[in-house]
Amino acid sequence: MLLSVVRLGGALFGFFFGFYLGAELLQFGQLTPARDQLTVVLLLGIACAILGYLGAPYATILPGRALARRIREASFGDLLGGSFGAAFGLLLAVFLAIPLAFLPGDLGRFAPIVVAALLGVTGAAAGMLRRADLAALVRELRAGRARDGQRVLLDTSVIIDGRVADVAKAGFVRGTLLVPRFILAELQLFADSSDGSRRERGRRGLEMLSRMQRETTVRVEVTEADPAGVQGADAKLVSLGRSLGVPIMTNDYGLNRVAELQGVQVLNMNDLAKAVRPVVLPGEEITVRVMQEGKEPQQGVGYLEDGTMIVVENGARHLGSDLTVTVMRVLQTVGGRMIFAQPKGEAEAPRRPRGAH
Repeated sequence: MLLSVVRLGGALFGFFFGFYLGAELLQFGQLTPARDQLTVVLLLGIACAILGYLGAPYATILPGRALARRIREASFGDLLGGSFGAAFGLLLAVFLAIPLAFLPGDLGRFAPIVVAALLGVTGAAAGMLRRADLAALVRELRAGRARDGQRVLLDTSVIIDGRVADVAKAGFVRGTLLVPRFILAELQLFADSSDGSRRERGRRGLEMLSRMQRETTVRVEVTEADPAGVQGADAKLVSLGRSLGVPIMTNDYGLNRVAELQGVQVLNMNDLAKAVRPVVLPGEEITVRVMQEGKEPQQGVGYLEDGTMIVVENGARHLGSDLTVTVMRVLQTVGGRMIFAQPKGEAEAPRRPRGAH
């Protein structure tokens, strides 16, 4: 059915095209009798109608099927890149159409159309070939907007702790780190304290802020926002986090609980440290320095770099030295993980059954 409709349309188009072409050609011919002129025009119209009938499928159906097949086989990225490139090419053609239209004669009439077609096809081809670069550009722009829009409030404890500077420098924290003016004042109060410990903590916090401003990939911004009618730095920080809709980064357990109860998201640096601790499995061999004796006889105690306690059976005689041990079991307690191990190559002593003599 579709083929018949296409052939009929091609025949009609060919007939009218041939009729018009014949009428135009007769103006330059020598055939004066009207009968001869009409015969020539009709014969040319019939010839073009036959050509249109036979050639219509090759000009419409076959290219359409090939185009549909290419579209089905093309990936979404190809289609998106080609569409973007074609749109860019046609937009450029619009700007060129005005100066091209001033060209003399038929050149000014057809040049804008030809240029638009060429730029559209060229843009589509370029967009399909460089689709990976276009996708990378879009992802970078979206990531840049996300980084610019993300903000985190910093608490005094996490600034003094200093690990946020290393995490931010490594690229795991993005966006803007907000330091309220009252948090900065609290750090300054610590730095000017007569107590040596508080003074050292305050100066460390100020140094960490200066370091993040110089070295990290994030932006550190001091905000003047100060909730009215709220007393205490922690209460102000929670109120500010709730009003701005931004999370609070802290190491303070009390502030953590209060903020969560009031619906403010909390980013706890201690939770992050626990999450990235290396996983130690039974049967694995590790090297540890035996620091002290354990509660049970002959036990030694050591620690991993993240502070995890390792209890070494028969490790007391290796006190003060590095020892390669084999992990026997790992226990998760309220205070953290505990690892029980024994010196490498020593079999675990069998436990005597209860009541045996």
